[in-house]
Amino acid sequence: MTTAPAELLSQATRDFLERIPGKLLIGEGCSQPSEGATFATIDPATGEEICQIAQGSADDVRRATEAAQAALDGPLRKVHAAKRSTLMNSLAELIKANGDELAELESLDNGKPLAMAKGDVAAAVNHLRYYAGWPTKIEGETIPVSARDVLCYTLREPVGVCGQIIPWNFPLLMAVWKVAPALAAGCSIILKPAEQTPLTALRLGELALEAGFPPGTLNVVTGDGETGAALVDDPGVAKIAFTGSTVVGREIAQKCGKALKRVTLELGGKSPNIILPDAELGSAIKGSFQGIYFNSGQACNAGSRLYVARELFDEVTEKLASYAAEAKVGPGLDPETEFGPLVSQEQFERVKGYIDSGLDEGAKALAGGLPENGDGYFVSPTLFTEVSDEMKIAREEIFGPVLVAMPFDELEEVAARANDTEYGLAAGLWTRDISNAHKLAAMLKAGSVYINSWGGGDPAAPFGGYKASGIGREKGHANLDAYLETKTVWTQL
Repeated sequence: MTTAPAELLSQATRDFLERIPGKLLIGEGCSQPSEGATFATIDPATGEEICQIAQGSADDVRRATEAAQAALDGPLRKVHAAKRSTLMNSLAELIKANGDELAELESLDNGKPLAMAKGDVAAAVNHLRYYAGWPTKIEGETIPVSARDVLCYTLREPVGVCGQIIPWNFPLLMAVWKVAPALAAGCSIILKPAEQTPLTALRLGELALEAGFPPGTLNVVTGDGETGAALVDDPGVAKIAFTGSTVVGREIAQKCGKALKRVTLELGGKSPNIILPDAELGSAIKGSFQGIYFNSGQACNAGSRLYVARELFDEVTEKLASYAAEAKVGPGLDPETEFGPLVSQEQFERVKGYIDSGLDEGAKALAGGLPENGDGYFVSPTLFTEVSDEMKIAREEIFGPVLVAMPFDELEEVAARANDTEYGLAAGLWTRDISNAHKLAAMLKAGSVYINSWGGGDPAAPFGGYKASGIGREKGHANLDAYLETKTVWTQL
C-alpha cells in the first residue's frame, strides 16, 4: 500500500510499488526470499507503511553470490572493455529516462524533498557516465626487469564478487557511487541497501538488466543488519564496500581483516566549519546553514561544528537562527518543503536524545530544539550556542539537523580544536585571506577541505576520511583501483 496521495505519484511509481513487494533481485530477475520473511518500509513523513520488503537470509546471500560468480566466470568475462562502457552509458540513460519515478521513490522512502531527490538522480547519471569512460583505460605496464631475456608485465583484473552495503541518507546516489567503479572494473555485485530505504536499489537492479548487463552482474538482496553480516561473512565475496556508521564499520573491518578480504569503508564525521574574521559573511552564513541542514543534517560530511571568530559570533548565530526559524519543514513530496523528515522513528529518537542532552548540559537552543513526534519524524533546524568542546553534542555524530556554534580567538587554537575528534572526514573555512586559507587547510586533518564553500564534489575527485572516518576513497581513480587486482606476469624468452 502507499500512503502518499495517488495524485502525487506517477503511474510508473505506482506500478513498481505493486510488483516489487516481497521480492529480491537475484540473477535473471525477481525472486522470493528463501524463508518467505518480509518487513515494512515506512514513509517517514507519516510513519505509515509503504509496502512489504523481502527479508534476505544467509541462504539468499549465498544464492546471490553463486549468481554473481556465475556471471563473473561466464558472460561477464566475455564483455570486453568497450562493451562495458556501452552498457554503463545505457544504464545512465535509463536512470535519466526514469528519473521522475526514481525521485518519487526516493522522496517517498527517504523523506527528502522531491527537488533534492531529482538532484541525486542527476548526480547518479553523471557518476555512471564518468566511470563509463574508464573500462577502456584500465592498463597494465611492461616492467624493465634486470633479468636477461625476460618479458615482465602487469595485468589489472577485477577483484571478483563484491558485496556493497549502502546507507539510507542518499540511497540511489550511494548505490551508484559503489556500483559504477565495480562495473567499470568488470566485477559482479551483490548490493544490500539500508532496510529503511530499499526501493531505489531494487529499481536500479531492474534497470541494470534492462540495460543489457548479464544476469547476475548486479544482484539486490534487501534485509537488515543480519543480511549485511551474512554478506560480509560469505566466503564467495572477495571485497566489501560499506558506507555507514563508524561502529558498524569497525565490526566489518575486523571480519574482513580476519578473512583477508578486500574492504573499503566510508564512515562517520563530526566536521568542523570555521568562519575567520575577514570572511565574506553573507556567503559564509548561507554556506554554513546549508552545510549542516542540507538533507536534514543526514550527511556524513555535514558541517556540524561551527567555529566563529569571536567578534562575529553574535551576528553569525543570530542570522543562522533567523534562517532556521524561516525554514519550511514538511513532507518530501510537498513542493514547498525545504527540509524533509528524518528517515525513521529510530533516527528521530536518536536526534531528540542529543537535543535533550545538549539542553541538560547547559547549551542554549537559539533555534529549534524539543521536537515532538506527530504524524512524521520531523525535527526543525536546531542551533546550539553556549557550547563547550567537551559536550556530547560537540563530540558525537548526531546525523540530524543540529548545529553547535562556538567562538574562537586564534588560528592555531581553532585548528587544534577542530582536529580534536576521532573523525576526519571533512572540514571547511571561510576567509578572504589566501595565506590563512591554505595555512589552515594544511593544518586540518580531514579527507576533504572546503574553502569558501561546503560540500562540493565531482565523480573524478576522491572522497573519504582520515582516522575513524574510513579506509580508502570513494569516487575518482582511487575507487576504481579498489576493485582491481594487479597480476605480474613473467615470461622467459
